[in-house]
Amino acid sequence: MQYHPRYAGYEDKVRQSFSRQNLMQTISAEMASIEPGLCKITAPILETQRQQHGFAHAGLTFAIGDSAAGYSALSLMDEAAEVLTVEMKINLLAPAAGESLIAIGRVVKPGRRLIVVSAEVFARNAGEDTLVALLQGTMIPTE
Repeated sequence: MQYHPRYAGYEDKVRQSFSRQNLMQTISAEMASIEPGLCKITAPILETQRQQHGFAHAGLTFAIGDSAAGYSALSLMDEAAEVLTVEMKINLLAPAAGESLIAIGRVVKPGRRLIVVSAEVFARNAGEDTLVALLQGTMIPTE
């Protein structure tokens, strides 16, 4: 679906907010792209972020999926508005094996009081992307 931002400086706003997220810095995540209602975040799967079987920990998968979904919502907000996650569900579909994760967050239904979002998280392994998780949630605008 094609969305239109309420604020012309939405991309700078999203990037500035992302730069203040200490967790995203800790996991070496990067904001790969931003469009109205869409956000893509990438993160390497570091040795310190793997679970006991060598796959990316589900916490890493959830963190970048939640952030990508949240920033997709923020891209449609007014200049002064922020968003917070109200709830988020994750389906883990496959082990996250590989070098990096890619999360693509989307606005499903924008609203004045609540914004329904989703995210797909892929694991990149030797140039191949595998869908490893689907997230669906709700964001709430705040000021």
